[in-house]
Amino acid sequence: MLKIENLSKSYGSQTLFREVSVTINRGERVGLVGRNGHGKTTLLRLLTGEEVPDSGRISFPRGYRIGYLDQRPKFACRTVLEEAALGLPDEEKDQTWRAEKVLGGLGFSREDLSLSPDTLSGGYQVRLSLARLLVSEPDLLLLDEPTNFLDIVAIRWLEKFFLAWKGELLVVTHDRSFMDAVTDHTMGIHRQKIRKMPGDTGKYYSQIAAEEEVHEKSRLNIEKKRRQTEQFIRKFRAKARLVGLVQSRIRTLEKQKVPERLEAIRTLDFSFRKAPFEGKVVMEARDVCYRWSPDSPELFSKLHVVIGSQDRIAVIGPNGRGKSTFLRVLAGELSPTRGEVRTHNRTRTGFYGQTNVERLEPNRTVVEELLSVEPDHSLTRARSIGGTMMFEGDAALKKVSVLSGGEKCRVLLGKLLVQPHNLLLLDEPTNHLDMDSCEALLDALEEFDGAVVIVTHNEMFLHSLAERLLVFDRRSASLFEGTYQNFLEEVGWESEEEESQGEGRRAEGGAKASKKETRKERVRLAQERSKECKPFQDKVKQLENKISEMEKRLDHVNGELIEASTSGNGERISVLSREFNDLKAEMEGCYQALFETTEKLEEMEESWNRKMENGE
Repeated sequence: MLKIENLSKSYGSQTLFREVSVTINRGERVGLVGRNGHGKTTLLRLLTGEEVPDSGRISFPRGYRIGYLDQRPKFACRTVLEEAALGLPDEEKDQTWRAEKVLGGLGFSREDLSLSPDTLSGGYQVRLSLARLLVSEPDLLLLDEPTNFLDIVAIRWLEKFFLAWKGELLVVTHDRSFMDAVTDHTMGIHRQKIRKMPGDTGKYYSQIAAEEEVHEKSRLNIEKKRRQTEQFIRKFRAKARLVGLVQSRIRTLEKQKVPERLEAIRTLDFSFRKAPFEGKVVMEARDVCYRWSPDSPELFSKLHVVIGSQDRIAVIGPNGRGKSTFLRVLAGELSPTRGEVRTHNRTRTGFYGQTNVERLEPNRTVVEELLSVEPDHSLTRARSIGGTMMFEGDAALKKVSVLSGGEKCRVLLGKLLVQPHNLLLLDEPTNHLDMDSCEALLDALEEFDGAVVIVTHNEMFLHSLAERLLVFDRRSASLFEGTYQNFLEEVGWESEEEESQGEGRRAEGGAKASKKETRKERVRLAQERSKECKPFQDKVKQLENKISEMEKRLDHVNGELIEASTSGNGERISVLSREFNDLKAEMEGCYQALFETTEKLEEMEESWNRKMENGE
């Protein structure tokens, strides 16, 4: 059990938290939330002893072991496997298979195990550090953004690992769906206080919002009563017969405490501007292939995808399969080895790339970076966008070189707001954003009236946003027509299938081949199902949109008809009545077409579901 008592911590004039007390009990898995800069990482460092509190104390049981994921790892062994096994308890040093299993779950291949840790990329070095920590089995795991540098398959493996974790867990992550999946309590740093409660982040935020609403209503009510009392005192102070009552009111007023007005907390609140587009297809990749050099293997081949003007396409898959490269090909930063990318002449593309942060000019201010997109843009507009991205006042004059990772990401998002677009290509836009900023981005993308192609490992984004998927898995890339949930149910991830089949690598060769063929057949059937059902799904969507637009028009005409009737304009009444009846007749036809198309689609999907169940 971990106990924090009356803890305070400040840096200069900035107070992170003041006299906070909280306890983490045996077996609790706690998600730590709060905005960037509010003290989450500082609290973890206080728990490990890397930082010292201004006041208060932190206590642990005797012999209690804490494991902390360091984002700046150091290594002492010759190979990846030896380094991971270094974390094994003394009595289990010979059980290197445990380290090997954890490394496999985090995306290391068998060949990687003999590599030197120093030759790994920064992301894989953090993974190795995480593996070494997980096999050490401390009493309390402190994890600061453990999903950074992990692909979606590794994140899903880590989720299962933490659900089976027997000790205590304190995790900071911007991935809300991951946090809700692995924790049973939420602890938040909010207005310099720390509050812990059972339940997920949704319950925590709802509770905080409800309490602040009650606080504000109470404050306004007390202020109103004070004004009434002050008015009474002023009015009757001079009347001798009411002097006792007036003095009583004065004493009441002096004793009465008015709750402090809650300061408004800055949040991202923005929307992407839409560039006009009347066509159906903004971009098409035709049989695109790419390799880095003539001697290197192809990252992807014969990839064909048509991007519609309203599409929401998620590009998903393990790291190193070519997702970011494909987005750069679409953005025109790379030329395909074979094939072509056709772009409509009215397409206006906004690209957010993982490496774009490195392209920010360190000596420019935030405002200068925003103006660099379009030099003729007004300073007022740039300032306004800066404020939207939480760079208000002097913060907009900060040099890029002093910004945090999250702040640089907000600058990149701000640069996308300067110009209107009808196609957004986004490569891991949630990295380094806090949870609130991620939700603001998701809201903005859902409201954007254009096409979105996004590379992300954040399953909240995948479930909320994606309507089509470009899947880089099974050593190939293929288009899946359906939601992420459809994909999980009908196809799933190759590595998860192997795991669920019980140590598939140790199975007999014939059995492995059979399972591999089964997976291939499932993929083939899913692709055929998507191809056949997609036109009907599109037609259902078009009819629903058309009916919605006609209903709005019908309401408008009905309002005008009432107005014309009130004014007695007979000619206008005649014209509007005909339009009203024509609209109703057309709507009836649309409803009938929607009914017939939906029935056909349901029959088709049911037939395909039977085929997939039977493996036909």
